[in-house]
Amino acid sequence: QVQVVESGGGLVQAGGSLRLSCVASGSRFIINAMGWYRQAPGKQRELVAGITSGGSTNYVDSVKGRFAISADNAKNTVYLQMNSLKPEDTAVYYCNAKGLNYGRIPPTVLDAWGQGTLVTVSS
Repeated sequence: QVQVVESGGGLVQAGGSLRLSCVASGSRFIINAMGWYRQAPGKQRELVAGITSGGSTNYVDSVKGRFAISADNAKNTVYLQMNSLKPEDTAVYYCNAKGLNYGRIPPTVLDAWGQGTLVTVSS
């Protein structure tokens, strides 16, 4: 069983910064990619930023130039540095880990989600 836990959300004024952290823990798993998603009230969950184990990154257009995703593969940890925050960035931010569980035969797909952390940006 892989657990994903986020931290670092909170209340910040527009123009401010926050750093989210996410760690995946458990046994007998390999992570191929991790990502940050967000869901605002009344809206669908969207991918904000993703990073592969090889270091490739992608971002939704609305955060390019403001957010930066990074990872420490040895610690199964991913970060999201959020700068120049806007009220429209207000949402619950979820971390996702994708990869492989090899504790069972045959191995199973890993697709684990955290419980979410709330980011509120005031105007």
